[in-house]
Amino acid sequence: MSDLRPFSPSIDWGTELLHSLWWLAQAWTITAVCTLAVLTVLARFTTWGRQFWTVTGAYFTGRHSLKPWLTLAAMLLSVIIGVRLAVLFSYQSNDLYSAAQVAVQGWATGDDAVRASGVRGFWIALLIFSVLAAILVTRVLIDLFMTQRFMLAWRTWLTDRLTGDWLDGRAYYRSRFIDQTIDNPDQRIQSDIDVFTALSGPQPNTPHQTSNGTLPFGAISSIVSVVSFTSILWNLSGDLNVFGIEIPRAMFWSVFVYVAFATVIAFALGRPLIRLSFNNEKFNAAFRYALVRLRDAAESVALYRGENVERSQLRERFRAVVANYRHFINRTMVFTGWNLSMNHIIIPLPWALQAPRLFSGQIQLGTVNQSVAAFGAIQDALSFFRNSYDTFAGYRASIIRLHGLVTADEQSRALPQLDVADLAAGTDGLVELGDVEVRNPAGEQLIEDLSLSLGVGEAMIITGKSGTGKTTLLRSIAQLWPYASGSVRCPQGQNETLYLSQVPYVPLGDLRTVVSYPHQPGDLPDEALREALLSVALPRYVDRLDEDGDWAKVLSPGEQQRVAFARVLLTKPKVVFLDEATSALDEPLEFMIYSLVRRELPDTVLVSVTHRTTVHRHHNTHLELLGEGRWRLGRVEEGEPAGV
Repeated sequence: MSDLRPFSPSIDWGTELLHSLWWLAQAWTITAVCTLAVLTVLARFTTWGRQFWTVTGAYFTGRHSLKPWLTLAAMLLSVIIGVRLAVLFSYQSNDLYSAAQVAVQGWATGDDAVRASGVRGFWIALLIFSVLAAILVTRVLIDLFMTQRFMLAWRTWLTDRLTGDWLDGRAYYRSRFIDQTIDNPDQRIQSDIDVFTALSGPQPNTPHQTSNGTLPFGAISSIVSVVSFTSILWNLSGDLNVFGIEIPRAMFWSVFVYVAFATVIAFALGRPLIRLSFNNEKFNAAFRYALVRLRDAAESVALYRGENVERSQLRERFRAVVANYRHFINRTMVFTGWNLSMNHIIIPLPWALQAPRLFSGQIQLGTVNQSVAAFGAIQDALSFFRNSYDTFAGYRASIIRLHGLVTADEQSRALPQLDVADLAAGTDGLVELGDVEVRNPAGEQLIEDLSLSLGVGEAMIITGKSGTGKTTLLRSIAQLWPYASGSVRCPQGQNETLYLSQVPYVPLGDLRTVVSYPHQPGDLPDEALREALLSVALPRYVDRLDEDGDWAKVLSPGEQQRVAFARVLLTKPKVVFLDEATSALDEPLEFMIYSLVRRELPDTVLVSVTHRTTVHRHHNTHLELLGEGRWRLGRVEEGEPAGV
C-alpha cells in the first residue's frame, strides 16, 4: 500500500486554455510560413506544380485573391485546432484510464484517500471530454462550411475562366487543327474542374467533405500531428533489450523505421496508378462522347439502319475502358493489399512494447493508452503520404487534363490566320480582301492572291466545283481556318458581320432565346421577334416564344434556316456571309427569303456560297473558283446559267 499514490492529472488543465492558445498561434504562424515556402518550391520545380499554377494561379494572385487567402488561412487554423484537440484528447484519455486504475487500486487496498482521488479524477476527465467534444463538433461544422464555400467559389471562378479561355480566339473550333488535339474539352470543364477544386483525388466534391479530407490540408495535418505527438511518444517510450542490445526509446524509433519502409514500397507499387487513372478518364470520356453522338445523330443512324455498326463501335470503345480498368484493378489490389497489411500488422506493436513496463508497475494503464494513441497518431500521419498515393494519382490526372485544355487553347490561338481588321476611315468598300491565299491542310493551294472590294449594298455569289475552297474561304475570312494568309477588312463591331452556315446553330432554351441569338434573351422586344418570324413564313411559332424545348429537333432543317434569316432581319448587320444557307428551302421560299433580305436591308453586303442557279439573280458580282489556286471575278449577267 505504501507504493500507492493519489491520482494526479497528466497536465495542468487549469492553465491549459492559455497554453493551447499560445501553442495555436505559434503552430499556425510556423505552418503558414512553411506551407507557403513548400508550395512555392512545388510550383517552380515540379512538373505537376507548374501545371497546377498555370491552370489556376490567377485565382490566388491580385486584389481579388484576398478572400480566398483569408479562407485558406481560416481553414489552416481549423486544421491546427484539430491537431491540438487530438493531443488534448490523448491526455484526457490518459487521465481517464489512470484515474480509473487508481480508484480500483485504492478500493482493492482499502486506501480511501487514493480511491477518492481516482474517482474525482475520473469524473473530471469525463467533464473535460465533454468540453473537448463540444469544441470538436463546433470546429468540424465551421470547417465544413468554410471548405465547401471555398471549393464552390473556386470551382465557379475556374469554370468561368476555362470556359472563357476555351471560347476566346475561337479555340473551341480551331483546336482541331493543332498537332496534339485533346479529347472531350466539355468533360474536362464539367468534371475535371470539380475534381481539381475538390483537392481530394479522382472523386468530385461531396457536401460532407472537410479540409482534412483534401490532399494539402491532410498533409499539413499529418505533419503537424507528427511534430505534436513526437514529444509525447518520446517521453512515454521505454528502452528495449534485443539480443543483448539496449535500444533507447524503442517505440519512438520503431514507428519511423516501420512507416519509412512501408512508404518506399508503396510509392513504387503505386506509381503506375497515375497513368492508369488518366487513361480511365480518357477512355470513359471517349465512350460517353460516342453515346452522345449516337443520340444526336439518331435519325441519320436509323435511316441508314446502322445499329449493328454503332453497336460494334460502342463495344470497341468500351473494350478499351474494360482493358484499362482491369489493369487499374490489379494494380489497386496490389497497392491496397500492401497498405492494409502494413496498417494492421503494426497495431499490436505499441502494446507489446509497453506491456512489460505496465506489468512491472513502472507505468499506469493510462500511460499505456496514451502512448498507443501517440504511436497510432504518428503512424497514421506518416502513412498519409503512402495511403494517399492513389488519391494523388487520380488528382494529378485531373491536373494533366486541365493543363492539356489550357495548352490546347493557347496553341489554337497561336495558329496562323488572316489579318482581319476594321475598316479604315474614308474606305469606300465594306468588305476588302487583299492578297488572300487559302491552302488545305496538306499545303495544296486552293485560292491564290485573291483581292476584291465590295461596297454598300453589293452582293457577291461564290461558285465552283466541290473542293475548290468555297466554304474554306468563308472560314478563312471568319478566322477559323489556320491555313490562310493575307488581309481582310470588314466591319468588326458587335454583330456587324454575320455568318450563316448550312446547319444553323440552335441554342438551348426557349424559342425567344433561339430567335434572339446571337443577342442575349430579352435584348430584343417580343414584338420584333414575332414580326421576324412572320416575315420568314413561320407564323405557327409566333405565340410559342416562352416554350422551352429541344428546338434543334422540333424545327425542321428548312425552319431552322428560316430562323437564321429572321436573326439577320433582327440584327441588321452590315455584312452577311451565307454558306448554302437556303439549301433546305424550296425555290419559291428561297426567292422570298432573298428578296426579303434585299428589300429590308438594302445597304447590307451579301456574300453567298451556293450551287443553285436560282440564287444568282439576287447578286451582282460573281467569284468563280477554278481550282489549283485560280479564280475569276466578274459581274452576274441576267439569266446566267449554272457553272459560269
